[in-house]
Amino acid sequence: MNLNRYIWLICILLAVISGIFAFDFYSQDKWINFGLFTIITVGCVILAQNFASSYIQKTEKLLLAIQKKDFSLFPKTEENNLVDNAVKLYYQSKEEHLSLSSYKLLYEEILNQLEIGLMILSEKNNEWGVFYVNPAFLEILQIPKYNSWELYEAKAPDFYQIIEQTNYENSQEFFDISINENVKQSFSLRTKKVQNVKNRFCIISLESVQKIIEQKEKLAWNNLMKVISHELLNTLTPVNSLIQNLEYIANQEVVEKEDQEEMKESLMIINSKSKQLLNFVDDYRQVAELPKPVFKTISLTNIVESAINFLKPEFEKNNITIVNSLDNQMIFADQKMIERCLINLYLNAIYAVADNSEKIIRTEIKTFNKRILLSVEDNGIGISNEIKDKIFLPFFTTRLSGSGIGLTLSKSIIEAHKGYLNYKPLEKGSRFEIWFVE
Repeated sequence: MNLNRYIWLICILLAVISGIFAFDFYSQDKWINFGLFTIITVGCVILAQNFASSYIQKTEKLLLAIQKKDFSLFPKTEENNLVDNAVKLYYQSKEEHLSLSSYKLLYEEILNQLEIGLMILSEKNNEWGVFYVNPAFLEILQIPKYNSWELYEAKAPDFYQIIEQTNYENSQEFFDISINENVKQSFSLRTKKVQNVKNRFCIISLESVQKIIEQKEKLAWNNLMKVISHELLNTLTPVNSLIQNLEYIANQEVVEKEDQEEMKESLMIINSKSKQLLNFVDDYRQVAELPKPVFKTISLTNIVESAINFLKPEFEKNNITIVNSLDNQMIFADQKMIERCLINLYLNAIYAVADNSEKIIRTEIKTFNKRILLSVEDNGIGISNEIKDKIFLPFFTTRLSGSGIGLTLSKSIIEAHKGYLNYKPLEKGSRFEIWFVE
């Protein structure tokens, strides 16, 4: 217990005792003594009140600092519950404020690094204001930063009108606008409404379609060049080494029998590597120069049966059970190309079920929402999450003897028929779906 608390208790005690004496002297009509002890009582009460007021003022000062978010003070605890609790609350609020400030700075820095334009609008008194906008957004529209949403109407009227038309609700659309009177550009726009009891926000994301396409093209080219450079290096590096060895042997005045055998072996390896490189180039040509389909009205069921009959020896050799559920559907397509696509899917399925004790491949044809669905499903090893996004990339394969163009070629064939091929993981196995327009 500190000195101030002792003094406060002594003052209260003296006030009580003096009050008792004052009352006693008053009852005995001893006015001088009554007056003296009354003054002492009042003085002790005032002194005690001053001590109490000092604690209250300290508490009020801390609460006001918390309210105004002024955390420049460094208060110390005292042996008074009111002040101590206020000090604890102050430091707790200060810590929370610092944490929020740190998180805000971190989140803003993350949002500022995004290549996608981002703007967040907030509604107050039925009027919208700019809560946040990142540099990418301003760069896309080539406009300065404003805190007032209304000011964007003059600088980017087309964009402003589109947001107004969404009524600040959830939406997704593409639009063309001219930036600084230049040629019109295409943009992808998404708006998302976020609302709670007190606040309403509208999150706007803006991205250049041209930039998206360029990024996708660049990524595709990078992946393709990695595969091509890897294949070329794997082929040409040993060939170059063998050629240098042949040059060394050829420069000798006498070629011995052992050197002759080595030359023959080197030439056989060079021939093998050359064929491997030619096959690779031919595979690339098939993907890059896919012939135009010769469209005819054909039975999809007949194509499936023809592909299965072609691979029947492989199915029997590997003890694979074929399960079919085929609606009789007619499509307008190139029979040989669709059959080739199916054979690729079946070959992948045969590889996937190779280690199973029970090997099953299912084929199904059915209609769904005016579209024809052809699916090939197996109960094999499936495709891991790490590589499922790469399976349609040219020359990507997990098989030692695979070329890596089967799925790429199949996808290109289906897209040439205005359809699409996609992959769906199963609990056990894989499912590839081909969708045709009816």
